[in-house]
Amino acid sequence: MTTPTTERPTQAHAVTLTSGAAEKVTSLLQQEGRDDLRLRIAVQPGGCSGLIYQLYFDERAMDSDLVAEFDGVEVVVDKMSSPYLTGAVIDFADTIEKQGFTIDNPNAGSSCACGDSFS
Repeated sequence: MTTPTTERPTQAHAVTLTSGAAEKVTSLLQQEGRDDLRLRIAVQPGGCSGLIYQLYFDERAMDSDLVAEFDGVEVVVDKMSSPYLTGAVIDFADTIEKQGFTIDNPNAGSSCACGDSFS
């Protein structure tokens, strides 16, 4: 006799994490000594252009979260942010000019000079 599973089905989102970004996230999590965190990307009102990205580690999981895994890294997007992020690509740049995570979002009509805010 099989036991029914109580796991809720997980819906995926349309955000992509590059292998370079996944490698950096894995490295940061190893430095923290945590394996219970996931990378969350959200969109909030604010910034110079109207909306601002939030990219952070989160231990919470909400029932309405959309989840996808990239090279062992779980990326979570809340349902409200998902339409603003469809097709977005998260990468990690490590050059002389720039170091850090970048978000290439086809839904952004315009963005500010800092790159953290868009409309």
